[in-house]
Amino acid sequence: MAKRVTVTASDGHILDAWLSDPAGEVKGGIIFLQAIYGLTTHLGDVCDQFARDGYAAMAPALYDRTAPNTVFDYDQSGLQGGMAFREHLAEETVLLDVAACANALRPTTRKVAIAGFCTGGTWAWVSASALDLDAAVIFYGTDIPDYLDRHAKCPAMMHYGDRDHILPIGTVHQIEANYPEVEFFIYPGAGHAFYNPEQANHNADAAQTAFERTKAFLDLQFGA
Repeated sequence: MAKRVTVTASDGHILDAWLSDPAGEVKGGIIFLQAIYGLTTHLGDVCDQFARDGYAAMAPALYDRTAPNTVFDYDQSGLQGGMAFREHLAEETVLLDVAACANALRPTTRKVAIAGFCTGGTWAWVSASALDLDAAVIFYGTDIPDYLDRHAKCPAMMHYGDRDHILPIGTVHQIEANYPEVEFFIYPGAGHAFYNPEQANHNADAAQTAFERTKAFLDLQFGA
């Protein structure tokens, strides 16, 4: 099961994170960045899911720089709180926190991937464009249209639903067209947050397919 650990960034900031270690041989490392609701139990579950497949998985609490242990419920109040809190995230400090997680994982694995959901998907894309990471997987990155000038420095994969109420399908196709080098998947009938079983838009079939595609992608990139 995922455990809570602390990670120290290069500027001295100490942040919480979920960490799941594989029981056997480590294929590689992967960092998952949170959606607007903060470091929820879902992130710990995702870390466990990938650890069962051999990946050392970590999810940092990006809101810790604003207010430690901030997590919002999946309701209208939580949505509003998360939308307000995400405005505190700044590229400089997000990159410091991601780099700290990568440094924490590298003693046990040579390669580290970055991934994220919703807002975290956007920050994963920014991280992949700025840091030396080995793969990137984006789950319905909300603000990717604001960063179309960014390109990942590593192989990348993106997952979007065709019924995403935040990103209309026309916008999703715009993202796809902008990144012909990216493995891009659009899931019929899937809405925003389709990967999260704790949210109303969860689509079990799309989530399982996205997981299998991500696992195969990471195994290929990491030579597992």
